[in-house]
Amino acid sequence: MTAQNGKDLLIKVDILGDGTFETIAGLRATRISFNAESVDVTSLESQGGWRELLAGAGVKTAAISGSGVFKDASTDERTRQLFFDGEIPDFQVIIPDFGTVEGAFQVTSLEYAGNFNGEATYELALASAGALSFVAAV
Repeated sequence: MTAQNGKDLLIKVDILGDGTFETIAGLRATRISFNAESVDVTSLESQGGWRELLAGAGVKTAAISGSGVFKDASTDERTRQLFFDGEIPDFQVIIPDFGTVEGAFQVTSLEYAGNFNGEATYELALASAGALSFVAAV
């Protein structure tokens, strides 16, 4: 696999609630992380005193974050409204040459900032709210 352009890692929101995804406007930096809690089942019988983990147990989560330039586009408005309404729609994350992750996420943080002689910026954070699907890139 060759190096990929960071700008090709996209966060998309179901803009109308009908499965139509649009890239969130103005993003400059994006990130997705996957986490899985471990369940420790170590006991006195554990060989050599080594920790043992229970396969397939624990809670899996994903977190998405991004930052960019505030553009007040339809996707900015949708994301802002999702936060205030507490809705949990589907999002997609396009990971170049890897695939697409899709599922329900909640907007857990939305921040706006601006300097006197600079552009208005924003940061957002999303937390997974259910099972995610993955489709490998072709």
